[in-house]
Amino acid sequence: MKHTLKVTHETQLLDFILSANLPYSRSKLKSLLKHGCIAIDNEVTTQFDDPIHEGQTITIVEHNNQKDTPLKILYEDNEILVIEKPYKLLTIATNKNEDMTAYRLASEYVKSQNTRNRIFVVHRLDQDTSGVLMFAKSEAVKNLYQKDWNNLVLDRTYVAIVEGSVKKDEDTVKSFLRENKTTHMYSTTSGQEAITHYKVIKKTDNVSILKVNIDTGRKNQIRVHMNDIGHPIIGDRKYDAKTNPLKRLGLHAYRLQIKNPKTKKVMTFIAPLPPKFKKLSKITETQEKSI
Repeated sequence: MKHTLKVTHETQLLDFILSANLPYSRSKLKSLLKHGCIAIDNEVTTQFDDPIHEGQTITIVEHNNQKDTPLKILYEDNEILVIEKPYKLLTIATNKNEDMTAYRLASEYVKSQNTRNRIFVVHRLDQDTSGVLMFAKSEAVKNLYQKDWNNLVLDRTYVAIVEGSVKKDEDTVKSFLRENKTTHMYSTTSGQEAITHYKVIKKTDNVSILKVNIDTGRKNQIRVHMNDIGHPIIGDRKYDAKTNPLKRLGLHAYRLQIKNPKTKKVMTFIAPLPPKFKKLSKITETQEKSI
């Protein structure tokens, strides 16, 4: 069962849903929120007190019907499928109990066209990071992209909202990353080299909005490097953030520019900034175009 509600006035999320006379109690709705089954304008939320505004769309799905979660397709051809991964959605399952993943949704989508169709993971995004995610439609295509990934990817741009006012308008952070026994990544003098470039798009009294490009795709790389410069990403308690105004991690995979390994054609895929990012940062159209 899937419910779609159009917001008619400004209020809080839970109050509005309760007023819609759906067959859910307050405790049931909080459970649905906890399990990522409620979205505002296709952005999953877990916060019952999220402010909502007239014109927005609320989507509610049942626990056992999570496959109904909207799959926002950015691009598709015979070889690849590019989607906008929502916040809180895993790329692939990490244990047997995780039914809803981007891989599963993409797989079900291609199988709905032909039951023999398959999907393959080319790269990943952290569960708490939203944005551009690409799959291959065959193992051969997956291998072509992964074999020469660093040369084929011409641009991987993220938008990060970090705590405080970043002093340098532009800089590069380099380190070697290692992982401890609690899966916490940290910078040290040996390990996997990680290179992150950032540029300030805008600053407010409490946060800085950064355009971030990476030369290497290490686990939690941007999150570690932002913490290293003393400006952790908002909502990132794992890497020492003290604030969480978005009620989510302030990191979004904005653009992926990649060269087709067969045709050499350059393709660019963009996942627009989530509405919460725009509202908090008050970013202008000109500033967003500069990303």
